[in-house]
Amino acid sequence: MARLRVLGGGLVILSCMIFLLGCDSSPQSGHVVDEAKRVGREAASFPQASEDYFHDMDNGVALTPEEIKGRNMWVVWTGGNDRFWDKMTAATFGGFDLLKIISSYPGLKSDRDSRWSWLGLVNEPCFDKATAPDPSRFGLWLDIRNKECPADPFEDEKKYPGVVIGARGKAIGKDQTLPVGSYFGYATGIVGLRLFPNPDFNEDAAKSWDANRYYTDEKYFNDPNLVRPYRVGMSCGFCHVGPSPIHPPADPAHPQWADLNSTVGAQYMWVDRLFIYGADPKNFMYQLVKTYRPGAMDTSLVSTDYINNPRTMNAVYNLLPRLAIGKRWGKETLSGGELDNKQLNDFSSAPVLTQFFDKPATVWTPHVLKDGSDSVGALGALNRVYLNIGLFSEEWLLHFNPVAGGKTISPIEIKTAEKNSSYWQATEAGTFNMALFFLKAGQPDNLKDAPGGDQYLHAEEASLERGKTVFAETCARCHSSKLPESVAGLDPSGCAGPDYLACWKRYWNFTKTDQFKDEMRKIVAAPDFLAGNYLSTDVRVPVTLLRTNACSPLATNAIAGNIWDNFSSTSYKDLPSVGTITVQDPFTGELQPYKMPAGGRGYTRVPPLVSIWSTAPFLLNNSLGPFNESPSVEARMEVFQASIEQLLWPEKRERDKTLGDKALGVIDRTSARSWIPIPQGYISVPDAFEPLQDGFRAKLHRWFPGLVASGGGLTLGPIPKGMPVNLLSNIRLRSETDDPVEKVAFIKNLGEFVLKLKADVLTLPDNVSDEELRQKFANLKEPMLKLSKCPDFVVNRGHYFGTAEFNNVEGLSDEEKSFAPEPVLSDDDKRALIEFIKTF
Repeated sequence: MARLRVLGGGLVILSCMIFLLGCDSSPQSGHVVDEAKRVGREAASFPQASEDYFHDMDNGVALTPEEIKGRNMWVVWTGGNDRFWDKMTAATFGGFDLLKIISSYPGLKSDRDSRWSWLGLVNEPCFDKATAPDPSRFGLWLDIRNKECPADPFEDEKKYPGVVIGARGKAIGKDQTLPVGSYFGYATGIVGLRLFPNPDFNEDAAKSWDANRYYTDEKYFNDPNLVRPYRVGMSCGFCHVGPSPIHPPADPAHPQWADLNSTVGAQYMWVDRLFIYGADPKNFMYQLVKTYRPGAMDTSLVSTDYINNPRTMNAVYNLLPRLAIGKRWGKETLSGGELDNKQLNDFSSAPVLTQFFDKPATVWTPHVLKDGSDSVGALGALNRVYLNIGLFSEEWLLHFNPVAGGKTISPIEIKTAEKNSSYWQATEAGTFNMALFFLKAGQPDNLKDAPGGDQYLHAEEASLERGKTVFAETCARCHSSKLPESVAGLDPSGCAGPDYLACWKRYWNFTKTDQFKDEMRKIVAAPDFLAGNYLSTDVRVPVTLLRTNACSPLATNAIAGNIWDNFSSTSYKDLPSVGTITVQDPFTGELQPYKMPAGGRGYTRVPPLVSIWSTAPFLLNNSLGPFNESPSVEARMEVFQASIEQLLWPEKRERDKTLGDKALGVIDRTSARSWIPIPQGYISVPDAFEPLQDGFRAKLHRWFPGLVASGGGLTLGPIPKGMPVNLLSNIRLRSETDDPVEKVAFIKNLGEFVLKLKADVLTLPDNVSDEELRQKFANLKEPMLKLSKCPDFVVNRGHYFGTAEFNNVEGLSDEEKSFAPEPVLSDDDKRALIEFIKTF
């Protein structure tokens, strides 16, 4: 979020005088243990739960005991990450507070009744809205369990005893003891969020606690020293459980378990309102996360890579055929710490599962992340997710500055987690059962099985047959896991590594031949074409072909030496550059070249089309099509139709209003004049100057009145209305190379930017207009673009296959031109294709 470091001039000027929370001295990597390890709890003391409590979910699929444990882990296991999410409140300067999210205090942005509409969060069945403070929960307004419902089995602290650490289990006042709880925590009333007693809530903290002030007094709840009585943990289910497409809830705010599906993804979540709870448009942090359309979020939000990169939250469908296409084209080579990932072979001797790894260093794997970087095996991908949502935060947070950045990122090593984290070991022990659950439960949600779905499946047979032909000739080369037995380029094994781009081009050219199209038409025409079809090749496609927004394939978290180094393969890190792409100047509309780096970046893995009728809007950031908060079949189909038409008729897509006819698409711009507010409580001076804080802040206000408020808080800005958000958010403040020439160039560019910022912006009067501000920022464009990690601003461009726009290559790079021309579909062919796609 505070990629906002961008008003970098202000931060650079003040950095020698203030210390923001989170930048203090830290323990050394490799020398910390998690809370469980600290008190002698080993991984074996955290078995996954066996109760089939969620039996009505996932369309009532029957599960084995192992699969039940896998689903329970997905929905309720947080792995000790409540510690991390508690710290995130400070890292976001009070903007993100899960304890408020789960509350129904009057006057908050949402309560249980409005939680779905405002936040898109899934209310857990069997709870009622709080109507008064709960004295047994320290005066908080938390959802109340309905007495007619059975008890939550995961709260059983005798069967699942929590970690006794700090104040847990100790007296914190007269006749009051802080409970220990279960290691699965208490249910909160929101699926995927669990409540844990805060081990720091000791007797002194209890004396200082005032629930009413916590909800109402900004100075009180923005005090970074405030200790809340609970910490909130997050399971994977928080971002993946959603309304069932084929059994939608009558009231999405009050669903039943039978209305929910574990694998569809949080398609309706408003991450902007979740992470900046006040949703104040004058706060640039909110302007940044407002670029996250519902159902999308930046998975590098915390371990920031200086790229604003929202991506959709994945649905999990047809895992078995996905593994099969991984076996065909997903061969990857591992080395170093990559070899420390668990493989299916570690848990099973069944050939159907052991075939995906050959010792010592070869894995055949599907990909989950949009850039195809998670390439070390299916279990490695699952285990990494837990780190990314805060497991073993004691170690993880030592490798970067959360949210704000400004520190050289280093890899978190699996061997360190295995040595020092009982939670990590317990997670590794459990994800195999989770994979078994996905194999069973991740079945397609077909429109024909949805209530009223038949009324949308009325195409004549001739139209459906034509749609199959169009799909075979135009789409199946990327969107089918059933393909000819042998194809040029990618057979055998997928060709990952330094020669991949040449292999891909051979494959792409082969798909244009009559031989491929003839074979593909036969495959698509077969009556069982859709059965067990992942509807994706799961391969990496160069962005020079897709022409979609490049910020996702430019992500750096998984490249060599970065935070997820151990979770991406050596063959991924050896991928070549895709060449030069074309981006658009957000001020003039001019087309400009941008050379894509090598080392893994530049590619997007093919998304599946399974149940596509239910997953719109489209593109990797949900930017193509409208949003409707209703999960009904009718609403889903309205969104699907509008989105698919924008995909196949690009002229229907939204355009940037500032650039007008020049615009290639939408550019996310600030909707109001905004600032970066940092409350006084989140700023401290060095300890030696603690007695002089008030005077120190007063001097800062006199020296920098535009940056420091009279009360001592920081206000960085103003940022004018209409500014391209990513021009600010994608600036890097550190060099990311060992090349001395590039380091010198970076220092030169940063210095140029800071000097120009000081001269052009920091000297402006308080009454400057937005137009004057925009002009000044336009003058900063060149130095800012030199520092940008992704200068691509148009978010809904690309994927022009089958349209005339694909062949409009004027002004594009040679690499982009090389993929044209492509056949253009008639309107009738597009409509026939849509009718066939509805059946997926």
